[in-house]
Amino acid sequence: MPCLYPALAIGLLICGQAAVAEDDPDFGNVTERHTMIPMRDGRRLSAYLYYPQGDGAWPAIFEQRYASLRGRTTRLGAAEMARQGYVVALVNFRGTHQSEGTWVGYRALQWGDLSDGYDTCEWLARQKWCTGKIGTFGSSQGGYAQNYLAVTQPPHLTCQYMVDTGLSLFHEGYRIGGTTRPERFLGMEKICRNPQDNHDLMAAWFAHPTYDDYWRAEDCTLHFEKMNVPCFTIGSWYDFMNQGSIASFSGRQHHGGRQSRGQQKLLIGPWLHGRTNKGNRVGELTYPENANWQVHAHMIDWFDHYLKGRSGGVSREPTVRYYVMGAAGEDGAPGNVWREADDFPPVSRPTELFLQSGGGLSERRPREQSSSTNYASDPRSPMSIPGRSFPGARDARAFEQQSQVRTFTTLPLTDPVEWTGRVKVQLKVSSTAPDTDFLVRISDVYPDGRSILMVDYPLRARYRAGFEKEVFMQRGEVYDLQWDVGWISQIFNTGHSIRVTVASTGAPLYEPNPQTGEMLTIEFPKNARKAVNTIHHSSLQASRIIAPVVK
Repeated sequence: MPCLYPALAIGLLICGQAAVAEDDPDFGNVTERHTMIPMRDGRRLSAYLYYPQGDGAWPAIFEQRYASLRGRTTRLGAAEMARQGYVVALVNFRGTHQSEGTWVGYRALQWGDLSDGYDTCEWLARQKWCTGKIGTFGSSQGGYAQNYLAVTQPPHLTCQYMVDTGLSLFHEGYRIGGTTRPERFLGMEKICRNPQDNHDLMAAWFAHPTYDDYWRAEDCTLHFEKMNVPCFTIGSWYDFMNQGSIASFSGRQHHGGRQSRGQQKLLIGPWLHGRTNKGNRVGELTYPENANWQVHAHMIDWFDHYLKGRSGGVSREPTVRYYVMGAAGEDGAPGNVWREADDFPPVSRPTELFLQSGGGLSERRPREQSSSTNYASDPRSPMSIPGRSFPGARDARAFEQQSQVRTFTTLPLTDPVEWTGRVKVQLKVSSTAPDTDFLVRISDVYPDGRSILMVDYPLRARYRAGFEKEVFMQRGEVYDLQWDVGWISQIFNTGHSIRVTVASTGAPLYEPNPQTGEMLTIEFPKNARKAVNTIHHSSLQASRIIAPVVK
């Protein structure tokens, strides 16, 4: 993502005037203008406003993000929303692109000395063309921004619409399962006005390796009672951030303010991370047409209801809708249907599936007095998971067949089995290193051998006793590691198998743990060490998955 837009580079964007360039899309009767919105400390944020035809007044809806706002799809989408009778504002985070100030990630959007989201919301409400009713939208980074905004309680914020959102950057962003991703975030300097800002921010992250007051200062889960507006939240089964979407709905619905409790809606579908990809073709799978969700059209209905007072069907929608996935491409397979509910998750029966010697997986507890599986973990020659995004709904055999990866698979199922809820894992492990990572994946193995990845999640062993402290391992000791692998709603069909995959590296998606037990650093250390990691599956040291089975 470049720091300067092509239009800016040729000098065609003038603050406060219509933004026009030869290669601009045709917005029809919508006008695009660039402006700089003042913040409480005198800094200004770069914003592109899209005005419908006429004199107003109109409600305003806005999105905040650090990514470029100049993509053709982004601009045309904003213009289409404006055409429905809204002023649409796209705003860049402080210190990115043309926005002034220091890039501090999301920290200027929150409840400290700076509250850029609050200031943006109230600036829009004061404009003569505005009715005073404000809504927000956005996904991922734009989802986090909305949760932070809600906590600050701007008086004119009326409703929100979030897709694939998050709440706590330590847990769901920068430190997934305690792992670090310096290579991923070093690239953020490309969106900064001053690239040094990004290095300074990362240095602060690494100076706080545990969940302390620094990280609590940007954890929305501590402030649900201050969130006080209705919000429609969309989650995606093939997205690790689904944890944030579900937690955001639940926290606002049950612990929010008076205008929040009981006013939330949740939709979860069979999709990957993103806002414009909620269709029925997902990864390597094609679901029935009923998996399509028209985000744009529904978002306008939501805003029409809350910002314009139109009745429509929003008020009659169920509180929760979730898609129960089934085998893709198999006629008559159970699942691939929408369910409605008053809350989430539904009642399920925690069911243990034990890892077995020889790569088996079953409900039978191991009987062997001594049984284990080991593998090498080499951070200098890590196993490969290409890309920076979760590769869900794809065949995972290319990873499973690598030398430092182990799989545990059930026999073919004789009856369909539904899992709806949160999958948990308990591993009994030992290592020759003082610290290492463990990655656990769940796959649906089709009769033709494809191992379709459903969910995965890592845990850095030093955080096995909680993210508030680091506790290192001793050679020869067996440790109990427990964590959440992810949310799922899947009916595994007859003839399919369920697979658990365990590994300790998978780069570049999961950047390697140096395994030294030393303080983690931005630069990968020269003294990174190999290890032999062992998964125990004996009668006394039984490793297991705990599945949310629905009857």
